[in-house]
Amino acid sequence: MTSTKLFTRNFTFLLLGQVSSLMGNGILKLALSLHVLDITGSAAIFAGLLSIATIPTILLSPFGGIMADRANRRNVMVGLDLLSGITVLGAFLLFNESYAIPLIGALLVVQSILSAFESPTVQACVPQMQMGENIIKANAVINQAASISGLVAPILGSILYTAFDLHRIMVVGAACFFLTALLESFIKLKYIKVKTNGNIFTTIRSDLATSVRFITKEQPQILKVLLLAASMNFLLVGIIVVGLPYLVRTVLGLSAEAYGAASSALGLSAVLGGLCVSLLVTKLKTQKLYMLLVAVGAALIPIGIAFLAPNAPWMKYAVIVAAMFIVQFFVMIFSIFALSIIQQKTPNELLGKVMAYATTVSLCAQPLGQIIYGFVFDSFSQSPFWVFLLTGLATALIGLLSKRTFLRLDESGNTKTSAAKNTIQE
Repeated sequence: MTSTKLFTRNFTFLLLGQVSSLMGNGILKLALSLHVLDITGSAAIFAGLLSIATIPTILLSPFGGIMADRANRRNVMVGLDLLSGITVLGAFLLFNESYAIPLIGALLVVQSILSAFESPTVQACVPQMQMGENIIKANAVINQAASISGLVAPILGSILYTAFDLHRIMVVGAACFFLTALLESFIKLKYIKVKTNGNIFTTIRSDLATSVRFITKEQPQILKVLLLAASMNFLLVGIIVVGLPYLVRTVLGLSAEAYGAASSALGLSAVLGGLCVSLLVTKLKTQKLYMLLVAVGAALIPIGIAFLAPNAPWMKYAVIVAAMFIVQFFVMIFSIFALSIIQQKTPNELLGKVMAYATTVSLCAQPLGQIIYGFVFDSFSQSPFWVFLLTGLATALIGLLSKRTFLRLDESGNTKTSAAKNTIQE
């Protein structure tokens, strides 16, 4: 039976599980990074470990999508979170300072592999639990939970790391994953077994071909939205993740506390963006989403202008934080609506695979953007005006060019199959 209530039994347990998992992940990664820094004194080593750890997610996400569409999604989530907890607990038991770096690297890689299978499963569960506008609201709530966890987990992790040692924090991380698995075990979703023709390799090839045909032939606008999201990740993740610390610490010469405050402001902006989605869900039409990207591009330009004026460093800092606050705010709203549109227009039996493509495309664009913007900021360290002017104009232009894509999405209506009607909500 379908319900218009947002916080159904299923969604509540999914949300609580995500909060527990995100907190555990955030605390553990913060502690691991600090431990690597304590041992090596090199942030580059940990950055290298994180980069290596993203490779399994990029390569395996499409296969995670296949599993999300063929297996019982509730059981997949429970099993993967149990494996995450066991992995962290195993690292705790095997931990030795003499080979701490390889062990931490192996732990990050295993967690990345498990994430490749869990992320598309969680994203596929949302439209199976919700209908219509509630899909957008549910995605907004989950994004808010992620943003708040991103604010709280590093603070809590630093406190725990200072008070205790990495060993005990590993136990906390493992406990969070086990708690997540327990909460997810109370979720009840209707599962219809998909027939398998041929061996496993034939099945994988067939599933991949079906999903590729869906986004390229049946719903080409979804592919355009994925490519649009990739281009935004390339431009905006690069300019925020690389540009913000570089400008604050290197160009302006401000303190680490100033950078921390700017990062917290971006986290707050993400939370507020998620809150505003619920207010805009009936007002912001699909055909108008391109305007958010135009606004993001326009918000970047004042940062460049600030570096043309002979202002004090703190004045430039204020402009940077204010402008990036606006950028993050609009990006969060756009991301939630774009994800929800893809979910609404994808049949239930293809949700996992399409969500996996979204993850893969996004992750491929981010590191490339970070690398390129690293070189760009080094080359234009004396004139960052050009970096922000050109990036702002490029973002706004991409937004304007996407107008037709969102117009067609709005005209096409909801193409989800009757499989969505089989959803159980409590």
